[in-house]
Amino acid sequence: MREQEAGRPAADVCRKHGISSATFYKWKAKFGGMDVSDAKRLRALEDENAKLKKLLAEAMLDNAILKDVNSRKC
Repeated sequence: MREQEAGRPAADVCRKHGISSATFYKWKAKFGGMDVSDAKRLRALEDENAKLKKLLAEAMLDNAILKDVNSRKC
């Protein structure tokens, strides 16, 4: 994005890095104006959030199974 902000056409930047223009503009909308460290931190937080969501879903599934088994015993 810095190359494009420096005046280089977006099409040239996309060709140089082997990405589509749609990907470039999607990344620009998401990460535009951020420093590299901020973008890395955002990515790390998104990864951690995905792991936590997976753990929560697994715990909820286990809970539902236990409730089902418990209701069948009575």
